[in-house]
Amino acid sequence: MASTTSRSGARRNERPPSAAATTASTPADAPVGTVQALLAEFAGTFVLVFGGCGAAVLAAATTTTDGTEVGIGYLGVALAFGLTVFVMAWAVGPLSGGHFNPAVTVGLATAGRFAWRKAPAYVVTQVVAAVAAAAVLYAVASDRPGFDAVTSGFATNGYGDRSPAGYGITAALVIEVLLTAVFLVVILGATSDRAPKGLGPVAIGLALTLIHLVSIPVTNTSVNPARSIGPALFAGQGAVEQLWLFIVAPLVGAVIAGVLYSRVLDPVRATRA
Repeated sequence: MASTTSRSGARRNERPPSAAATTASTPADAPVGTVQALLAEFAGTFVLVFGGCGAAVLAAATTTTDGTEVGIGYLGVALAFGLTVFVMAWAVGPLSGGHFNPAVTVGLATAGRFAWRKAPAYVVTQVVAAVAAAAVLYAVASDRPGFDAVTSGFATNGYGDRSPAGYGITAALVIEVLLTAVFLVVILGATSDRAPKGLGPVAIGLALTLIHLVSIPVTNTSVNPARSIGPALFAGQGAVEQLWLFIVAPLVGAVIAGVLYSRVLDPVRATRA
């Protein structure tokens, strides 16, 4: 669990909270260095952005050379994002806590489950990994004749004329704040001491899948500032101009969830109340 002092004054384990960490094959108290943790965050975020956005860019709506429609659609993209979180939580979560998302880092820190002093390095690493993943995806997609990242949207998030279904800024703000808060509550609950051990990645991956199923038509689904920043840098001025919302809204939702969980929903608090 995150480094924090318990209400009884005892010191908790310094290792970051992770759904996968509860079932890691290494000893629970094995020390994890900062470099290892940051490399794990880089790997997890890279796979999340490349896998999820790659599904949207390369496979969501595509045809074979003979004209056959073989796109995976919204459902496939939603599953791709959920599956990347699920598998990477198992793969590298025991090393870093498996955040892969600045909003998750901020939400966990707000709830007292992650040390604030570690947050800047995590966030920078996540953003760098997202940009790297978007760069690789851009290189792959650009090798297809006729591809254009600006006109295609390149899996960016947006509102108004950049929303997949034309939703405005109010809908975008509401959906991103609300669903990020829901995502953080699921993460905090699924990785709590009283949650069923070993099932955290399942709950978190399914939650992210559900979130995408709901919000892809509205904003193309962010709930993750790093995921939004990476593709936007390759998709032209319009994507960059709207980027602020997909940084601010997820962070606001994460803080709301962190406060709500730690003050109202925390099982330890509830038991003592």
